[in-house]
Amino acid sequence: MTKTKTNGQASRILIVDDDSDVLVLFSKWLKAENFDVVTVESGKDALAQISIARPDLVVTDLIMDEMDGMALLSEIHRQNPLLPVIMLSGQAKIPDAVKATHLGSSAFLTKPVDKKELISQIRKHLHLAGNGKTNKSQPFGEGIIYRSSKMAELIEQGKAVADGDITVFISGETGTGKEILAKAIHDASPRKDQPFIGVNCGAIPEQLLESELFGHEKGAFTGALSQHEGLFKAADGGTLFLDEIGDMPLDLQVKLLRVLQDFQVRPVGSVRSVPINVRIISATHTNLAEAVKEGHFRADLYYRLNVVPLAIPNLAERPEDIELLLEYYLEKFALRKGEPKKAFSPEALDYLIASSWPGNVRQLINVVDLCATLNKTNIIPLSMAQKALGDEESDLRTLKDAKHLFEREYLISVLQLTKGQVANSARIAGRNRTEFYKLLNAHNLDPSDFRDQAGA
Repeated sequence: MTKTKTNGQASRILIVDDDSDVLVLFSKWLKAENFDVVTVESGKDALAQISIARPDLVVTDLIMDEMDGMALLSEIHRQNPLLPVIMLSGQAKIPDAVKATHLGSSAFLTKPVDKKELISQIRKHLHLAGNGKTNKSQPFGEGIIYRSSKMAELIEQGKAVADGDITVFISGETGTGKEILAKAIHDASPRKDQPFIGVNCGAIPEQLLESELFGHEKGAFTGALSQHEGLFKAADGGTLFLDEIGDMPLDLQVKLLRVLQDFQVRPVGSVRSVPINVRIISATHTNLAEAVKEGHFRADLYYRLNVVPLAIPNLAERPEDIELLLEYYLEKFALRKGEPKKAFSPEALDYLIASSWPGNVRQLINVVDLCATLNKTNIIPLSMAQKALGDEESDLRTLKDAKHLFEREYLISVLQLTKGQVANSARIAGRNRTEFYKLLNAHNLDPSDFRDQAGA
């Protein structure tokens, strides 16, 4: 059942609590406010009702037998990461509230719950879910250039998750703009005035990555001449972007998981843990689900990070965006150089739109810069576009071509070494004379050419 603002029907609220008295009380409160109410007494029953009743919002207790509120929250958002969930607890602690928000809860209320506060939070999060959670003072992803439906859908998903602390996982090929999307989510969130810090987990040596993330005490290891707070602490109050998370060593994955569970970090060489308030956005160009199956990535960490998955399409999947991107970066180049804007000829444009773009947007920017730099006229011809893009793509040969080239170069080296003596060359190559002559013919090589070189 959909929300009041779309078709006049009442919003449906699912209440989950193993205390029947609480269910009766909350149901009475919400029905008096014209909500449609469904109640269940366990997390298992709640998951069954979500697919049947299709609620617009869930209110759940934290402490329940069998499946507690945290486990229920994780399962709900594995199925529908945008379904609002309000968490309640009579034994609430600050770490519980922090963990719940990072797992995607919309609000965390302490029992006994105030009636006005509960209804206010329900109305607030129904409104946000219906309109997309976004910062209205600034367009979302202002620097993201697109017109394709695939990117429009991605941007809407990014808007919806921005206004909170829910953990986001971004997947996409190299050069698609994963960090740009992460920064757009940060800039549209309540944390926008706090630090956004990115770290490439694959670019830092394993022995230094732990210290870089969690910090270290003075003297913790050789070369630790002073205390270092680490990136988690530096990003406190803001967002930490863990790029190429799939390259993180297994030993460090265990320590990262502990941080995400407790929201505390222990610097290397310290006996004390430090509380942190950081939103986590992670990204990778690899298939983490496959890495989990192969034992290269921990399943528990994968599920902790993959609360809301966002997948960026590669450039070849969004060809309608290519012309727009080319125009945008040509204009940026002209402004940067203080010269008239150049343009691609129709033939060059058709060629670029039809290209495979293995390096995605990052490769497109390089191609624009190269063409605009080398071309002396205002119209960039097809030949220049082919030179900028075609040469890059031809650098990587097929396996068959690579084998053929290697074989030819090997035969030339052997013939040079033996001064064109076929018998000696065949022995070095491990072939008989007949096989060796066939190889020479296949590569159009004449042994006498190398005898002539020797006598020259």
